[in-house]
Amino acid sequence: MEAAQARERFARARVARLASVGPDGRPHVVPVAFALDGETIYSVVDEKPKRTVRLRRIENLRERPAAAVLADHYDEDWSRLWWVRADGLARVLDGCEEEAARAVALLAARYPQQRAAGAVLAVDVERWSAWSAGGQRA
Repeated sequence: MEAAQARERFARARVARLASVGPDGRPHVVPVAFALDGETIYSVVDEKPKRTVRLRRIENLRERPAAAVLADHYDEDWSRLWWVRADGLARVLDGCEEEAARAVALLAARYPQQRAAGAVLAVDVERWSAWSAGGQRA
């Protein structure tokens, strides 16, 4: 799979998994709603109930900005399986920044039910990789 096709599949996915590394070196993976703009993936802390507003993913990425974001498709027909991973460096944006406001607008257009309530994550993609059951790689 060519990088352009991988990026297109990623952009169409409705959910992805964000991986960060904690202070103890252990991986931390969470599902995220996202919007892709150019080579940047945006996600926002929203109003869904959470135990705390100090989310581990935010703290992890502030300290260690390396991130991986994975979107995939599962089907009982395994000939239709695929995944796309975006590796990059994350930034935590202040809500009053112009880029953060643009990201929130992109996310609201993609997920009308989402209500931004916290930090905006921006992952600047450095590398796309992909696999599909058809044997194509990016």
